[in-house]
Amino acid sequence: MIQKIMKSALWISALIAAPAMEQDAVGTLPEANSGDSAWLLTASALVLMMTLPGLALFYGGLVRAKNFLSVLVQCGAVAALASVIWIVMGYSLAFSANGNGFLGSSENFMFNGFLGSSENFMFNGLLGSIREGQTTGALAFALFQMTFAIITPALIIGAWVERARFGWVVAFSGLWSLLVYVPVTRWVWGNGFLAEQGVIDFAGGIVVHTTAGVSALIVALMLGKRIGFPKTLMLPHSPALTVAGAGLLWVGWFGFNGGSALAANDAAASAIINTHIGASAAALVWLLIERIKVGKATAVGFATGAVAGLATITPAAGVIGPGGAMILGILAAIICFWFVGIVKGKLKIDDSLDVFAVHGVGGILGSVLLAVFASKALGGAGYAEGTDMASQLWVQLKAVTLVAVYSAVATLIIGYVVSKLIPMRVSEDQERDGLDLSSHGERAWDLD
Repeated sequence: MIQKIMKSALWISALIAAPAMEQDAVGTLPEANSGDSAWLLTASALVLMMTLPGLALFYGGLVRAKNFLSVLVQCGAVAALASVIWIVMGYSLAFSANGNGFLGSSENFMFNGFLGSSENFMFNGLLGSIREGQTTGALAFALFQMTFAIITPALIIGAWVERARFGWVVAFSGLWSLLVYVPVTRWVWGNGFLAEQGVIDFAGGIVVHTTAGVSALIVALMLGKRIGFPKTLMLPHSPALTVAGAGLLWVGWFGFNGGSALAANDAAASAIINTHIGASAAALVWLLIERIKVGKATAVGFATGAVAGLATITPAAGVIGPGGAMILGILAAIICFWFVGIVKGKLKIDDSLDVFAVHGVGGILGSVLLAVFASKALGGAGYAEGTDMASQLWVQLKAVTLVAVYSAVATLIIGYVVSKLIPMRVSEDQERDGLDLSSHGERAWDLD
């Protein structure tokens, strides 16, 4: 009897010790730098704050009161769906070491530069590992990148507010995340073919703002104008919420750009400084333009100018100096303000909250001009060996053009396919009543 009890005790002890033994095995792997990992985890929280609640309040304040809640729900639903997709397969297809899609494992597979493999599905193999050339744990890096995957499709919400059906929004955003965001991330940040050509995108001017901005323009064209646009004034119901949202975006952008250094070092500090000075310059110049053009500066103008500066500085934050960042901020305000007038005033395209004019144009502008301001003569970090200003400019132009065209075509196809299952727009009566009421008065997936 005593022997049986002892055997049982040993067996139970072995079971209890098993996790500890596994932990010891993990502990033998290279250890991540705790300071760098702490900064990346903090930056992840800051970037998530940009979407929830920053972007939600920024966009929500710009719509009419009858559509406010619908914007908040859309931001939340898109964030949740993008998170699931990223953990299940998005990260692996974007950042896995081997590029092979679903067709087996081979580093030399022909699609290596275009799409990753299934080896890290459900974040498999990330615990206790460190990506090559980095000092933070792979799991922390995957978390940080997930927050980028969240905010990118959420940016497009500004193009379809006040008229898009919720079911279509969710289905489109899920497919867009998988078919547009993930491949482009692989090309630029996942050691894909654009990275091999030397493209620079420090924190997402191409991956985030170009893809979202161009896609927003296509969606706006597909959906058509809101009832009454452009003759009816559609004033924001709460500029105060918009300014508050812009403030959250501004602070969160420190994690967006500073975290992209992937370490708590001078590179992160430099990126944050450039981010702040770029946004500051753009906000002030936007206010000045409003004062000259319409006779007064506005709160919404201040918020929009700041976001334009933030979007423009994003791809260049880690490779230029403060002087270059200030110039980029000034140019962002001038050019983005001009494009707002072109898109809505001349082309009569109802990109409701100016996603293309602010994020798309800003991201493209920064992605191209970083090739100029990266020069050491202008205070930048300089160029890679064998590269000069002209060659870097050509690489940036090629990358921006290719990603813009791909995003436009893919968005057109995704939007059309989803619309065959779920109509894109709510009915005219629902649009007049407001999406807050219609969303609670019908099933979200109703196909009528």
